[in-house]
Amino acid sequence: MAEPEQDAPVERRTGFGPVVLAGLASGALAAVAGTRAWVEGSSGRLSTETAGDAAVVGSAVAAGIGEMPLAGALSLVVLAGWGVVLVTRGRLRRAVMGVAALAAVGLLVTTVWAFFTLQDSVAQQLQAASGEDTSAVHLTGWYAAACVAAVGCVVTTLLAVRLVPAWPEMGRRYDAPAGDAAPAEPQGNLEIWKALDEGHDPTDRRRPLD
Repeated sequence: MAEPEQDAPVERRTGFGPVVLAGLASGALAAVAGTRAWVEGSSGRLSTETAGDAAVVGSAVAAGIGEMPLAGALSLVVLAGWGVVLVTRGRLRRAVMGVAALAAVGLLVTTVWAFFTLQDSVAQQLQAASGEDTSAVHLTGWYAAACVAAVGCVVTTLLAVRLVPAWPEMGRRYDAPAGDAAPAEPQGNLEIWKALDEGHDPTDRRRPLD
């Protein structure tokens, strides 16, 4: 005897939970990593971690890490996309995830570009601030975390663009009502007297008594 077929809607929803959770986790990690230093280094007695007299160096280095604010902004777009897709329905969900996927690709491009440019930029600014001809810079663990998060954002958002039409949607009962609901018709003498006391005509629930 052939086994009964499984419920088709259940099969179509496969991947909703894992993809959404992975997408949210990747976006959150990218947002945090985007606010951290991706490059640290030193030149002479000055370094990116030096306080006090080297504060001017820190501000100069921060200004040189031009890609970090962009990475943080793009990760917030990705996170916003996941938030919207959970509370919307229909074609809007797919459109939103398309925008989130573009932001995720931009985030990945930003991290790759930073690998080739960020260290040289920080090194030059350290040397200019310290007056030395040499410097030592290196990528931090936050840069590695940003790379992992960017890849995760790209994979999950692209999966969402493909799978979101089959994902469960928020029920229409959560929608705002289209108009004012008509008052319930009074039942029994007690409710009739209560309606009269409140200024409503129990024989015409559409029109309150003057």
